[in-house]
Amino acid sequence: MDLSKINNNFKSLIQSSKYSVEYDVTAALIKEGLKEVDYIEICNRLNRPPNRTELGMFGVMWSEHCCYRNSKPLLMNFPTEGQHILVGPGENAGVVDLGDGQRLAFKIESHNHPSAIEPFQGAATGVGGILRDIFTMGARPIAILNSLRFGPLEQPKNVSLLEGVVAGIAHYGNCVGVPTIGGEVSFDKSYSGNPLVNAMALGLMETKQIVCSGAKGVGFPVIYVGSTTGRDGMGGASFASAELTKSSIDDRPAVQVGDPFLEKGLIEGCLESFQTGDVIAAQDMGAAGLTCSCSEMAAKGGVGIELNLDLVPAREKNMTAYDFLLSESQERMLFVVNPGSEAKIMNCFTKWGLQAAVVGKVLQENNVRVTHKNQVVVDLPANALAEDTPINKHELIKNIPSETLSHWKWKESNLPLPTTEGIYSPKYNEVINWNFIVLKLLDDPTIASKRWIYSQYDYQVQNNTIIPPGIADAGVIRLRDVSGKTDSNRAIAAVVDCPNRWVNLDPERGAIASVAEAARNLCCVGAKPLAVTDNLNFASPEDPEGYWQLAMACNGLTKACKYLETPVTGGNVSLYNQTILANGNKQPIQPTPVIGMVGLISDIDKTISQGWNSVDDEIWLLGFPIDKTDSFLENISLGGTSYLQNIFDLQTGRPPLIDLEYEKNIHDFLQLSISNDLINSAHDVSDGGIVIALAESCIASGLGLESKLSRSDVRLDKIFFGESGSRVLISISSNKVQKLLSELKEFNLHKSSLLSATFIGNVSNNQSFRIISSDESILIDLSLEEMTKTYEDSIPRRMYHNSKNNDI
Repeated sequence: MDLSKINNNFKSLIQSSKYSVEYDVTAALIKEGLKEVDYIEICNRLNRPPNRTELGMFGVMWSEHCCYRNSKPLLMNFPTEGQHILVGPGENAGVVDLGDGQRLAFKIESHNHPSAIEPFQGAATGVGGILRDIFTMGARPIAILNSLRFGPLEQPKNVSLLEGVVAGIAHYGNCVGVPTIGGEVSFDKSYSGNPLVNAMALGLMETKQIVCSGAKGVGFPVIYVGSTTGRDGMGGASFASAELTKSSIDDRPAVQVGDPFLEKGLIEGCLESFQTGDVIAAQDMGAAGLTCSCSEMAAKGGVGIELNLDLVPAREKNMTAYDFLLSESQERMLFVVNPGSEAKIMNCFTKWGLQAAVVGKVLQENNVRVTHKNQVVVDLPANALAEDTPINKHELIKNIPSETLSHWKWKESNLPLPTTEGIYSPKYNEVINWNFIVLKLLDDPTIASKRWIYSQYDYQVQNNTIIPPGIADAGVIRLRDVSGKTDSNRAIAAVVDCPNRWVNLDPERGAIASVAEAARNLCCVGAKPLAVTDNLNFASPEDPEGYWQLAMACNGLTKACKYLETPVTGGNVSLYNQTILANGNKQPIQPTPVIGMVGLISDIDKTISQGWNSVDDEIWLLGFPIDKTDSFLENISLGGTSYLQNIFDLQTGRPPLIDLEYEKNIHDFLQLSISNDLINSAHDVSDGGIVIALAESCIASGLGLESKLSRSDVRLDKIFFGESGSRVLISISSNKVQKLLSELKEFNLHKSSLLSATFIGNVSNNQSFRIISSDESILIDLSLEEMTKTYEDSIPRRMYHNSKNNDI
């Protein structure tokens, strides 16, 4: 809020007795990210003006980061119930029933703005925060994933951001002892000023009862455990709900500083204390710190909480009530416990070198009351802070934005016609052959190997990782029993996905694709998709087009999650992801609704990966065939593809609408075929189309490919690089092909949308990638060595070149 925007009526209003205070209201509102209307609403609710500390509490609790004031109405439509759902949205994490007495907690959250200005600590504390959401429920963390977005690595600042973020994730995850088993990373210029760092965590429940956050028991003691409270992270929630500007670097104090070794002790202390049955409620102190934990616990329990700040362990001198309540110092928790159990509970933490102190009690009235230096410094209705929060109403534009419509009008006929030799590219001002294009796509950092990133993560700690990063379409972690004494033959598969380029061109279709691809990836390793956690990363909702993108994406998520039977258990909304440039223009990110999804594998011995298994195996395509023109033209597009961007410098067109019935059939048949030992490998066709998917399977296995195209009237580049949903490459032992085709025929008897299987070629041991036309013309002929080198060197080469040239 700019001081110049404070209108004269408001200035005169706050001078009246009802609203007047000793501090500068207009300056305070700017600092806390509140508006004039918020101040009037607060005064009316309290029937008095708030003191300066109380205003700060409202600032963080009424921020988008904490109360979803711009997005809550859209989230209400998500499907949140299902066969496996034990805990849905509203708690620290969702919980699903895995059967056999096992329950899984999982959640995804963002730490975008902190990572933009302090990449190492921003990313590290993002990991720490999501882990606390998991073990606060009574679950031991068993895996971490991350979804990252950066600007082009040709720009030194993006290299620095990537280095810092990856180092932060690695530092915290490795030190705390939780494996990072998967993730996704994409690059686009829209993220240059505003990278995205989304962290997802999974945990296996260790307590009989799920530990929730609603306080109970009037007079019951409130205990603070964990690290000390300092001035780090002040106002982090408000900072996360604002646009990034050139002066955002001044907000570095709003970025928290984490200690993974303290967090490890906190995990053990929490899980041990929860086992006693004496912890009634628990809440971690993440965004908004003590303010959020006490007000949410009180509001959810329908009670009040009294805190004495003089009893809170502090690491700095002369801290004010404002400092204590708005600090976001890490590795801290707040408990409500049974009377008489205080010493026993606190001992669970002090033996790990952590702080533990009784700092308050539960009140009957629904208020948050805070004392400091024998004075009541805060007395606020808990519901006003945490439950009955404002909703910003936005008018959804009725017409599709003109820029989006112009993209949808783009036609493939605008491109030059391809030949068997290649295609003319205005970008290169010459005809480029198919070999060059394949290598160019493999060199795209969004497609290329992420080994430089995941090799910094410890993905084998805990000794349960079945499929590590880079091997398959999803990470897979073994499910051990709670005692750890016996192994299980079951596993959890997890994935994060978002085709942000598609979402940018069509938010609804792109969001549907995000859910569909996540579920498809799980099925490719043999898992049954269970449930979703989402992270909605968008620009400002105050911009009509920005709100339209958010609303359309939510519609797409709702449709896909309902049809694919993957309810939403919770998640995170991160808005105002845009940068105000030096010239005053705003650069919004591409809308990025990241889907985190988990699936259950009943038999880990049948888990498969994306690499070919054996020489002479047959390669088949499940999904829309490339030799039947009508279905291919309808469901596969060059619009919004990696090919279009890399070869023609275009991000345009309209992505295809995924047929959810057909998509669900793909999932079901994959699971059936894998469980029947018919498939040796599976890899979904996504970025770069079928040729890049084939290349990735060759690189993953070190085996080659021999393929002959059937005769088709479809343009060659669309066959090679067109993108869609509902397509999966599989490899099969030749003696099992007929059995698979028979099962497919039987499967189709009960379906209105019939699946197709198209023969593509054979796995070879000649270390080459060879595709010929129906008339024997060589279309693509590359050595596996050259492809692998291009694929593996893409990110390291850019990191080294730009770091070296700029002394980073």
